[in-house]
Amino acid sequence: MTASPDLGTPAATPSGVVPTSIPAPAPVPLPAPPVPPAVTAPFDPTAFRAVFRRHAAGVAVITAAGARPAGFTATSLTSVSADPPLLSFGISSTGSAWRTIADAGHVGVHILGEHQEEVAATFARSGADRFAPPTAWGPGPYGVPLLEDVQAWLVARVLARIPAGDHRIVVAQAVAGAPGGEAARPLLYHHGRYNALRH
Repeated sequence: MTASPDLGTPAATPSGVVPTSIPAPAPVPLPAPPVPPAVTAPFDPTAFRAVFRRHAAGVAVITAAGARPAGFTATSLTSVSADPPLLSFGISSTGSAWRTIADAGHVGVHILGEHQEEVAATFARSGADRFAPPTAWGPGPYGVPLLEDVQAWLVARVLARIPAGDHRIVVAQAVAGAPGGEAARPLLYHHGRYNALRH
């Protein structure tokens, strides 16, 4: 059988040279990446707050000793590290408790149960005497005011106070603490009000 002229060795060019490779096609240019839209105005703080109203958070009370005991309700408590045991929370730099916590060497951290909505409301209320009855509390390690009947508590040594907008981020290392008695469901804050965990 005679081989087809279209198969086998490539045909010679008019100059008599047999090509040894096929030239690569010219590269196709890629489209330029999209340019992100320019930010023309700062993000609306109202929208920012509305987003976080949809974020359910646990409720804690932070306390500190001073000329008078101080405390406030926090939904920003975070476990930062297990070794060493570090935690953080945010506090408004214009809040009444900041003046005491700004100078405190130690703070108390209290995790609230669903039965303590009134405690959370008291420590969030502006101008309230937060440690007056019916608030039940006593001095704990390092003189830190400790609330009674909480889910769990910690005493932590303050390591840093970091400016962050209109707040300060406080980083502290736990030096004492324990869970409370029988575990109850936690108190949550969601959409501007206190809630209990539902199963």
